[in-house]
Formats: sequence, structure tokens, C-alpha cells
Amino acid sequence: QVQLVESGGGLVQAGGSLRLSCAASGRTLSSYAMGWFRQAPEKEREFVAAISRSGRNTNYADSAKGRFTISRDNAKNMVYLQMNSLKPADTAVYYCAADLAMGITYSSATMSTYDYWGQGTQVTVSS
Repeated sequence: QVQLVESGGGLVQAGGSLRLSCAASGRTLSSYAMGWFRQAPEKEREFVAAISRSGRNTNYADSAKGRFTISRDNAKNMVYLQMNSLKPADTAVYYCAADLAMGITYSSATMSTYDYWGQGTQVTVSS
């Protein structure tokens, strides 16, 4: 089992940047593919970015491509989401999730494949 705690959210103006962090405890993070999802008010939770166990493979939602970067440091049991050129539409609660994956190149954009979730961190982008 793994516990996930997100941090780094806050209020930022449009065009600004934030770096979200996800700290994992319990089982070593290298056993998990990791993902970031977000949920805006009155909307369904949606995929943002994912990274394989090795960190060599990533995939992004179209809305995140070119602006967001997911990364991980398995030695520190940390996952990050660097968000640049933020827009008001990025306002949401951002969640970190862990997928107990067999393959080191595997990552998923599907919520149901993830086994563990953090509590979320609020990101608010003002216009």
C-alpha cells in the first residue's frame, strides 16, 4: 500500500506557473506508474498526465501538452507536475494517483486503473 500527499497548489495569475509535488510513503514508488488528474467544480475528474515506473515514458492530455511536464524522483519517492502558462480553465483540484504496474514503460490515462489516490491540492488561476 502507498499513501500519497499532494502539495504546491495555490492562487496564480493567468500565464503564471506552479509546481505540484506528490510525496509517497509506504511501498516504494518505483513499483508504481503515476498520474495526475484534476477535477473542476461541477465537472468530472479528468486525466492530466502520467509517467511510467522508469520515468522514460510520459503521456499528456491534449490540454496539458506543451505546458505541463510530469516527472518523478524514485529515490525521493516524489512525483512532480510542472505547470506553465496557466489558464483560468486549469482551475481545479489536482490529484496524484498510483497504479501498481508490471511494466516499466506502462502508464495509463484511465482513472479506473489507478489503485491509490491522494487528497488533492487546489489550483486556482485568476484572469
